[in-house]
Amino acid sequence: MPEPSVPWPSLRVADWTPTRDTLHMWTQILGKVRLVDAPMVNHWWQVPLYVTARGLSTSAVPHGHKVFDMELDFFDHQLLLRSSDGQVRSVALEPKPVADFYAQAMQALDELGLGTQIQASPNEVDPAIPFAEDDQHSQYDPAAAHLFWAQLVRANRALQQFRSSFIGKCSPVHLFWGSLDLACTRFSGRPAPTHPGGAPHCADWVMVEAYSHEVSSAGFWPGGGEEGAFYSYAYPEPPGFAASALVPAEAAYDAQLQQFLLPYEAVRTAEHPDQLLQQFLRTTYEAAADGAGWDRSALERDYRRLG
Repeated sequence: MPEPSVPWPSLRVADWTPTRDTLHMWTQILGKVRLVDAPMVNHWWQVPLYVTARGLSTSAVPHGHKVFDMELDFFDHQLLLRSSDGQVRSVALEPKPVADFYAQAMQALDELGLGTQIQASPNEVDPAIPFAEDDQHSQYDPAAAHLFWAQLVRANRALQQFRSSFIGKCSPVHLFWGSLDLACTRFSGRPAPTHPGGAPHCADWVMVEAYSHEVSSAGFWPGGGEEGAFYSYAYPEPPGFAASALVPAEAAYDAQLQQFLLPYEAVRTAEHPDQLLQQFLRTTYEAAADGAGWDRSALERDYRRLG
């Protein structure tokens, strides 16, 4: 399937919600395998997935003396499981219950000598149907999955560009499968108040580790707008953050979510989409950093001045 010719592809959330929800559960299965096999990294950075030239990947995961990876390929529509001993297995991405996908993925790992026992129910969703019992999520539209990947490619590129000017502690650009969002998080370097937790079917101590230090976080989520939304928030939220003046005008603070949202369609239809998105990422970060008194001179560098 060729890459969409439009710079920022259109994908209405309402048109692919059943596929999105199935895909969400599939990413949770991959992420939980990585969670079991990979060593702990601060803020759970060992568990997300990454945008690739064909889909979403775990990257290399250790398992005994081997390494392996798992990739959702949105061109050939298959889950590829590749081991460092040269063995490969695949699972078709097609309309099927999550229970079937889970059984097939676990069997493929067993066949590769990579048997892994995971906590086999989803996090951060309600209801949390155990994977082996989930016959409710079963739809898969290949064209929609491919368009979602194309959205992620554009968002990933923009977040990588935004990340480049920050020399303080900063996360990779990665997809967290709990809420299915592509995120990049900047840190002030200072400890944060203990996070209250409260995410559905997710232990509070998980959120405490994720938000152990002050952050300004931004990303893309396939919800929050007709075609998804870019978001930006701070933890802890500094005084006056919600009332900050932003560019562009299409961005607004959502009091329920406690974050700024910029509809994806506002970016897609802009004359200069990348420029509009960078304005949103920059002004929301500045509102967080200035409001909380971050030492920005020590945390930022304009690499465009080099050379």
